[in-house]
This record gives sequence, C-alpha cells and structure tokens, in this order.
Amino acid sequence: MAYQEISPGMYEVPKEGAMRVPVRLVAQEHMLSSILSDRTLQQAKNVASLPGIIDAAYVMPDGHEGYGFPIGGVAAFDEQEGIVSPGGVGYDINCGVRLLRTNLSVGDVQPKLQQLTDTLFKNVPAGVGTKSKVRFNEQTLEPFVTHGLKHAIEQGFGVKGDLDRVEENGHMPGADYSKVSDLAKKRGAPQLGTLGSGNHFLEVQKVEKVFDPAIANAFGVFEGQITIMIHSGSRGFGHQVCDDNLRTSLRAAEKYGIALPDPELCGTPLDSKEAEDYFGAMKCAINYAFCNRQFMTHLVRETMEQVFKKDWEALQVNPIYDVCHNIAKFEEHEIDGHKRNVCVHRKGATRAFWAGHPKIPQAYRSVGQPVIIPGSMNTSSYLLCGMPGAKKSFGSSCHGAGRRMSRHQAIREFDSRKVEAEMHAKGQVIRATQPRLLSEEAGGAYKNVDDVVGAVEKAGISKIVAKMIPLGVVKG
Repeated sequence: MAYQEISPGMYEVPKEGAMRVPVRLVAQEHMLSSILSDRTLQQAKNVASLPGIIDAAYVMPDGHEGYGFPIGGVAAFDEQEGIVSPGGVGYDINCGVRLLRTNLSVGDVQPKLQQLTDTLFKNVPAGVGTKSKVRFNEQTLEPFVTHGLKHAIEQGFGVKGDLDRVEENGHMPGADYSKVSDLAKKRGAPQLGTLGSGNHFLEVQKVEKVFDPAIANAFGVFEGQITIMIHSGSRGFGHQVCDDNLRTSLRAAEKYGIALPDPELCGTPLDSKEAEDYFGAMKCAINYAFCNRQFMTHLVRETMEQVFKKDWEALQVNPIYDVCHNIAKFEEHEIDGHKRNVCVHRKGATRAFWAGHPKIPQAYRSVGQPVIIPGSMNTSSYLLCGMPGAKKSFGSSCHGAGRRMSRHQAIREFDSRKVEAEMHAKGQVIRATQPRLLSEEAGGAYKNVDDVVGAVEKAGISKIVAKMIPLGVVKG
C-alpha cells in the first residue's frame, strides 16, 4: 500500500478509485503494520468516498476495524453536500470518559483500597442488564435526555460547577424525544446511572507521573494524587437509537441515490428529514450519556463519603473534564483559509481543542482542552491536552489504546485467573461481574497505549500531561 509521511506522525494514502479525498493515518511508523493488517484502511477509504466529505478521512493511532467507519475514524462533511452516517457515530452514542480529581494521595487511600473498590462495586450498578438505583420510566426519562446535565443537577445529582467541566456543558440542544422509538425508551429507562459491560470501567487511579507541570497545575493534577475515571456511554438507549436509524438511513440512501461503498456506511443528506430525525434522537442519546456519567459521579461522591467519613466537597471530588468518543455534530473549522461550519463525525476519537478556543472552559482556555485517554484495566491511562496541531484533524485526537484482538481471541489467549493474579501482584484490586471480562480486557488484548499517545504528541495533536495507573478497578 502506497503511503507517505506528510508531516511528523501523519501519513497520507492518496486518492484512488472512488475516493473523493485522501486518507490520513496518525501513527508512529512501527504502528502502521497493525493499522494496515485488518480492514481499518479499507474502511477509511470507503469513508473517503462518501459525498460531501472534506479534506481527508482520518484514522487515529488507536484505529481498528469497526462497523462502517473504523474505530478511531474522523471525518467532516459539508453542510450542503454532505451526509450524517449512524455508522460514523456508532452504537454506543457518546461513549466517553469522565476524570475526577481528589485531594487525596496514595497514602490516604492505600489502607482503604480494598474497602473503596468493594464499595464502589456495590454502589455503582455494573454489568449486562443491570438496573439503576434510581427508578425511571419513559415519562420521567424525557427531561434528562432532552435537557441533559442541567436537569440532572437541578434534581440534586451534582452541583452547578460540574457543568463547565463537560464537553458541550453536558447538553446538546435540539434533542427531540418524539424521534426516539418506544423500544429505545423502554431499554433506556432502567439503565440510567449504570456502568454497563465490555470495555467500560470505573477505576481508582494514581497519578504516576506528570510530564508538563504547568498544564497539570491548570488541570489540578499532581504526582501521587488519586483520580477516579468513569468510562461509559448511552447504554441500551443509544444502541437502540443507532439500530433504528441504520435501517432508516439505508432506505434513505437508496431514496436519495447515494452510492455506498459499504451498506454499513449508509447515511442521509444533512438537509433531509431523515437526518433531522436522526439528529433529534442522537442528541437525546448524547444527553443520556452525559447524565449517565453524572449519576455515577454522584454515586462515587457518596461512596467516598462512606469510606473516608468526610463530605465529598472536603475531599474535592470534582471533574477535571468529561469527553465524548462517539458523536456527530456541527463545528466551525478553518479549511483552506476559510472558516466553515461542518458536520464532524468522531467514532472512537476525542475532541482536542487548543488554547484560546472559545469552546474550552475559561479555567483551561490559556492551556487547552483536557483530552482523557483510558487504557485497559491493567495498563496506564493518560491525561493529554489539545494542541494547535489538532486543527488539521478537525480538532480530534485518539480515544484509548485501541483493541488489537477480538474479545473471542483474547478469551483464548489470556487466562482470567492469571490476569487477576498479575494484577494482585501489582497491588491492584479488581472487582468484575464475570471472570471472562478479565480475559477480554487484558492489557495484551490492546495496543500499547504509550505508543498511541506518543503518536498524537508527535503529530502535534495533543500533548502528554500526566500518566495514571490503576489501583482499584470495577468492571461490568
């Protein structure tokens, strides 16, 4: 496959065949063989063939094959000629990460680590089919998914200061509950405030190393500090919204004469009724996920109070930031010297705005947006900062380590008892609903997260600020 390095850490595959734009891969050179070994590149080339796509189709260094779009895929579409594709957002709409800081150090937590992990496992519902501790029905769910985080906080599940530390302030306007199917409402109502399963997790972490003290200080982070990471999304609600709209989009693509290189890339013109309906439902799922992580933040705060016998305010359990991974939304970006409003799809990619951007919280505007990169349950996670180089990738960075093998292969290759023993040997406490999750989510099933964050730093997209290691892990 022909490709060339066009800038440090950025490789371009030129247009060919039906491609309207090139494909650009963000990677360190030794990582390219992994990205090129499966369908990732072909899926990116298919994305590059879609109508209205602008500049290039991007693949982040954690990229691997997915549904339609590759995971780690980023693409922007012209508002007149482009499309919105449910496959370019994914099933877990607004899967994302929230990172909480505390004023506790390792010495404060270590004697109570087992108790803390056990209590988090007890208090935060996790696993397939788990129901929320707060009971909702299809009617009481509506204001949460329509108004997002603001409504959750008005109902006592947080404080006003939380709003500023969430992408989009925790609310996507234009959410239309009437566009959500009855089945999605039925699936979503009992799950709001639950962790879920798969690669979702809740971790008690230690800040192992700070790489940029000035930015870390702006984020309120220091070496030896205890942080808590929540990785979850829109649960069955978002999954159903995607499933419903995939069928609609496939019919619409035929209706509007859109040539699809892959049916999984079905999309609708941005100015169509079908797109309007999808956005209305998708934004409900986005708001659902914001509220879901807020509910779990509330449960984490209650747990910290139980274990440490202090108010959570005294422990300073506050969000550093909350970022989306799977989303499509309109943003203003400079393209060929002109500012344009474009529909950016990020599927397994994180927004990474730079210093001075008006969408960044005022407290961080002088340094840049926090970019949170979760690892797997027994490897490192990272806190990065958006940099000006992200302008060339539509303000986007990587979102995690990225799988290098399927869950079935991981179960075959990693014995859950051995994984647990290795974690215990490192002083890590693990609670999981099913032993097989330890095999599925073993560090070896993922790419080297150090390589991934090193690639986006080399490309000038994000800067590494701090490295966190897991101490206590809760898996669904």
